[in-house]
Parts: sequence; C-alpha cells; structure tokens
Amino acid sequence: MEISKGVEMLQLDFHGNVIHPILLRDQEMTVLIDTGFPGQIEELCAAMAQVGVSFDELKVIILTHQDIDHIGNLPELLQAGGSNIKVYAHDLDKPYIQGDLSLLKDGHIENPPKGTVDASLEDGQELPYCGGIRIIHTPGHTPGHISLYLKQSKTLIAGDSMYSVDGIIAGIHVPTVLNINEAQLSLKKYLELDIESVVCYHGGLTKGNIKEQIQIVIS
Repeated sequence: MEISKGVEMLQLDFHGNVIHPILLRDQEMTVLIDTGFPGQIEELCAAMAQVGVSFDELKVIILTHQDIDHIGNLPELLQAGGSNIKVYAHDLDKPYIQGDLSLLKDGHIENPPKGTVDASLEDGQELPYCGGIRIIHTPGHTPGHISLYLKQSKTLIAGDSMYSVDGIIAGIHVPTVLNINEAQLSLKKYLELDIESVVCYHGGLTKGNIKEQIQIVIS
C-alpha cells in the first residue's frame, strides 16, 4: 500500500498476526524498515516484488528494535545482499541483534536470527535517504527502540511504541513493554512533530488528527 510517493507499507501475515514493514525508495536508494518474523522471507520477497522492488535493489535495512518479529529475516536478507546492504539500529539494541546478548523477550529461542549492525543510531540523528529520515529514540518497548520521521511525507513510523486498531491509535501495548514509564514519555516526543500519517507495526496506517489521538493515549 502506497502511503505517499516512495513510501510503501507492506503487509505480512504470520498465523493471523499481521505486521507492517515499510519500504522507502527513490531514484538512488531502497530502504527496508524491519524484516518480519523468521521464516517469512518468501512472503517478504513477494510483497516487495508486488511494488516493483527486488532484494538486489535493497541498500539499507533499519531495525526499529530487537524483537524477533522485526529482525526475523535479517540473516536471509544479508545473505542475499551481502556487503551491499548497510544495517542500522540503536546502540542499546545492537548487541541483541548481533547475537552478543540473548534477546530480552525471546531469549528462550534456540539459534535466534542475528546479523551485523553496521551503524548505530541516536536520538535526533538524520539519515539522508529518501527525502530525509529523522531518528527518534523511543525507549520503553525495548531500551533501544527507535521511531522514524519521514520529513518529506510527514509520516511517522512508530514501530511498536504504540499500536492501532481499524485506523485509530489504540495506545501502548502494555503486555510487551519492558518499561511503561519510558514508553509513555517516548510518546510525548511525537507531539513536537508535524505528522500527517502514522504507521504502527501492529495495526498499520492511521491518518488525521494524529496529535489529538496521541494526546488521548498519553492522558
């Protein structure tokens, strides 16, 4: 689903659990934000192909955080793309993504997916890709959770900082949050942004009255 020019919201179904990786592209660059559950590589490939993008065009992967439904296909993507793909994540989640530490929520899983993070991200950093991507450190769900603000389209990629239901922001998914106080403080950062649309990894696209909806969640 095209949210705006060069911003595609993908949809992958894992046993009824629908998730939404994001694909960004322009004439110079193709960026994937989050990679899906382990074992979804063929489905991810098909979803990318449906919008006219192949794996060999992928240059950058940005991981919002360490959870397994976000890093699940990282090894296969890196195997397919080799050194052509640069991986970004926040420094606080980097050792978990790389397998140096056990995943905070999925540490029981044998041989969890892992891959090298080439560059660490920090709050306020801006990446020059696809019209400009601002990094917002939004801890709570995990220590190194990040959200992404796409400057050109005024789109917020919220990751798992909140979720939506039927196009409405429903709030913080408390059962999967590691620090609820941090999670609530993180949402306040969004109020400083000019947001026209939000994509939650769980729930998909929300448009219209974004600040009002976030304010309701915070209060």
